[in-house]
Amino acid sequence: MIDSTSQVGLERLHEAMAARVAKGELPGMVTLVAKGDDVFVDAIGVTGFGGEDPMRRDTPFRITSMTKPILALATMMLVEQGRLALDEPVERLLPELADRRVLRRIDGPLDDTVPARRPITVDDLLTFRMGHGLIMEPTFDPPYPIVTAARDLELVMGPPDPRTPHDPNEWLRRFATLPLIYQPGERWQYNTGSLVLSVLVARASGQPLADFFKTRIFDPLAMKQTAFWVSPEQAKRLPSRYQTNFQTGKLEQQTISGPSVWTVPPPFPSGAAGLVSTIDDYLAFARLLIDGGVHENTRLLSERSVRLMTTNHLTPEQVAGGGLLLGGQGWGYGMSVITVPDEVSSVPGRYGWNGGYGTYWSNDPSQSLVAIAMTQTTDFIFNGAMTEFAKLATNSLRSEGRDKQ
Repeated sequence: MIDSTSQVGLERLHEAMAARVAKGELPGMVTLVAKGDDVFVDAIGVTGFGGEDPMRRDTPFRITSMTKPILALATMMLVEQGRLALDEPVERLLPELADRRVLRRIDGPLDDTVPARRPITVDDLLTFRMGHGLIMEPTFDPPYPIVTAARDLELVMGPPDPRTPHDPNEWLRRFATLPLIYQPGERWQYNTGSLVLSVLVARASGQPLADFFKTRIFDPLAMKQTAFWVSPEQAKRLPSRYQTNFQTGKLEQQTISGPSVWTVPPPFPSGAAGLVSTIDDYLAFARLLIDGGVHENTRLLSERSVRLMTTNHLTPEQVAGGGLLLGGQGWGYGMSVITVPDEVSSVPGRYGWNGGYGTYWSNDPSQSLVAIAMTQTTDFIFNGAMTEFAKLATNSLRSEGRDKQ
């Protein structure tokens, strides 16, 4: 049961998101706000422009980088099991990454290197400080030798599609032929840490990543619609994906990640961006964290591990160096952490992440609130819609009393 203030907040959220759909910014979306036993789901619009299939509560979505927090959870389970240690060099299980070399200059030749000052650790992978990641300046993926070499090796370091053709072992063998960009621990750089961590978790667990996710996370949390590949029937229900062509300014359908791609196991199950999920499945994961690692009276992760996942580990300089992608946020394990008041809320402490195909998740521990939005329109992230959703959702269930900020 919700009070009148919360009802007004939810109506305001629906009206704002429905208005964006009506304007043609995206064909449809599914949103969720949950607090305690109260869960409010809103399915708006259709799965593709010109189509008639409505968005539904159980519509599956490619969640891309919202896979990263799940990978971090898997890693912490292995830490608690004693299979990994946060401060240990990854070369124990990934000998390919021993004796790393580091570029003298980010745009320099691949053979102009110095020795790494220390090994890469598990913590480095989780916090994206391993010394390698996406280069965003002066442009995305500038034509530096390190970027060109990764592309020639078909490592698929950035956008997840088209997928790498290599299995995890071959992927790592090829990646290990490249130097690092920065010294381990020096800077925050996006994405590569999760790709390497995908291989590490599989080796540490002794299982393919998909199997470990299923047995240790998806089955216990009853996340029955979350996987690296789905049935043909479920794949047909994936919404069409859209993104603005910045040369023409028009929103265009992207066909590179069509339904057929998701019906077969990928060569490289990517813990960086490889999952399909539904809004209720992701709620189960989000609630596990907001409830301190407990699901339905069963502890799956310690409170200490949840705190480590959801606490900022970056220095102010590393936050500043994260540029527009990090946007002044801190970084925990596989997810961002809001460390100061922002335009969404005056109360810091929220954590979560988004997905490049137009998905968003945030937990607000100050009010035990979960907010999730799922679309397949990339523009949702950067055209103001995601921020508007976050602000309205985060404040939608604040009561007139102590929760009001």
